[in-house]
Amino acid sequence: MTDEPKADRRMLEALVCPVSQGVLSYDAEKQELVSKAAHLAFPIRNGIPIMLVDEAREIA
Repeated sequence: MTDEPKADRRMLEALVCPVSQGVLSYDAEKQELVSKAAHLAFPIRNGIPIMLVDEAREIA
């Protein structure tokens, strides 16, 4: 089993939610960027944030 590359924290801090333009929080355990304003979680795959609404999962 190979380790996935870690996301660059500085890069993550520069990103905003594509829906709300609001702040994203980084969930290291789930490898997601969470937009509380839009109720969406965007996945991070191989160290790359996938900022597409179609790829995001809805959160409560």
